[in-house]
Amino acid sequence: MPIISSPHEFNVEDLYIDLRRVNGTPLYLKCEGFNFAGSIKLKAAAEMVEAAELDGLIRPGSILVESSSGNLGIALAIIAADRGYRFVCVTDPRCNSTTQRLMRSLGAEVRVISTQDANLGYLHSRIQYVRELCASSDRYVWLNQYANPNNWRAHYENTAPAIANSFPDLEVLFVGAGTTGTLMGCARYFKERNKPVTIVAVDAVGSVTFGGIPERRVVPGLGTSTRPELVDESCVADVVHVSEPDTIRACHSLAARGFVLGGSTGTVVSGATRWLGEKYPGEDPVAVAISPDLGERYLTSIYDESWLREHFGQSDLFTDIHWSPHP
Repeated sequence: MPIISSPHEFNVEDLYIDLRRVNGTPLYLKCEGFNFAGSIKLKAAAEMVEAAELDGLIRPGSILVESSSGNLGIALAIIAADRGYRFVCVTDPRCNSTTQRLMRSLGAEVRVISTQDANLGYLHSRIQYVRELCASSDRYVWLNQYANPNNWRAHYENTAPAIANSFPDLEVLFVGAGTTGTLMGCARYFKERNKPVTIVAVDAVGSVTFGGIPERRVVPGLGTSTRPELVDESCVADVVHVSEPDTIRACHSLAARGFVLGGSTGTVVSGATRWLGEKYPGEDPVAVAISPDLGERYLTSIYDESWLREHFGQSDLFTDIHWSPHP
């Protein structure tokens, strides 16, 4: 019987969905949403805060600040609440209202930056705001998930070893690319051990992380409008780009079989399914994909008909998902 005293001490590490029965793909989906933050970001948040404490960066009166589209913000809000810190999350209009309310319920301050950057995103504007905030007072401590090595180290020390232990004969690993912390941590782990694992990054169409052409994106999670400093392409064997309609189709396809998962998961599953179909047609490789979060926070966006119509209009998207649109 687990007994914990801090929320970050609980995380289900060994739950996988076999997608063969769901969509016919030889793929195991590692579910990372079963913790008090509801996402894989709890690992990185805990690692970055603990390292900052050990380094003496967090002092009495310090205010933690971070730029986040949602999940890391929630994770940091939980840890800040547990440890008695103030926390300011700098986000943008793509962060849904449920996520914002959850952070505020945990005592965090949420600031929404609405200025788009040159790459049609908000990340540069968010980071600029964080820099200005830190320049205004030395009380602010920016953990900087986009460049902090403790982001990827959390997955090097936890996520990757857990996968290796469950699948000693692993052949392919699919990891979504946001800050690339999960991606770089897992890739470095297998590379340094000379494991013959093909690491495939899954990114969003419109993201600039791997040199893509910037486009408007409305689904938060994967993809960036400013290339993260953590990226090391030498650790990645291949990159798959997934369009947002394909992300949404994958999410609804999973939900139709009883698995309501997050937008990033839809992107990863869509990309992995396509890649495996092209590279291993008719074969049965040992392949794992990481599912970063669950789907409840997306009920007012990718699972909501009104939101889909607002952002995608009268597209053929509605013919591909499991509920029927209104006439």
